[in-house]
Amino acid sequence: MAIQKGKTEFLMGIDKVDQLTMWLGEHPAAQGVAFIGRSNVGKSSFINAIFGKSVARVSKTPGRTRQVNVFKFDWLPEGEKVPKQFYLFDVPGYGHAEVSKEMGHNWQILLSTFFRGISGKVLLLNLQDARHPLQDADLQFQEYIRQFELETYLVFNKVDKLKTQSERFVLQKRMPEIYEQNKWVKQIYFASAEKGTGVLQVVDGMMSFLLKSLV
Repeated sequence: MAIQKGKTEFLMGIDKVDQLTMWLGEHPAAQGVAFIGRSNVGKSSFINAIFGKSVARVSKTPGRTRQVNVFKFDWLPEGEKVPKQFYLFDVPGYGHAEVSKEMGHNWQILLSTFFRGISGKVLLLNLQDARHPLQDADLQFQEYIRQFELETYLVFNKVDKLKTQSERFVLQKRMPEIYEQNKWVKQIYFASAEKGTGVLQVVDGMMSFLLKSLV
């Protein structure tokens, strides 16, 4: 059974480290999925493509997610009679320059607290832009996130924006480099939240992880 769109429930937005630390302490075995990506990569649109149009706020201004937004959703795995509850985390983006130093510092502490405290039963979906793979901010984030040993899938969003043959060729040419740079990542997907291309494959991978987390 697929995720029922529109059934995801918003629980809270956390922008204070103490509050996040408390939540993580109260949910040491939280199971679910966390979405994070460079600002303006289409993270909110991708979340909505999976969970429903009104789940994450889509803004034309990059860097609008300034807190860890916590949701819950139910999923009934095949053969089960009672739905299982999971968490969805919409995590602040990285690599956005147009924020104050004070706010940027707070984001860094918030992210560090989240990744250090979250359960290993949470899958991290790192979204990148298929038009601009392996940006410095993405590489820096991946170097940073590897220390936490969270299972991570890499999703290259906006493949629909590669409209010309030359643009598609550039991505194809960089494929060996992409796979070489991301050997540590469990899965790599190419998708489009806007067109729906590849979204079901991402959902299937996500569901497989969630099934493993139930064991």
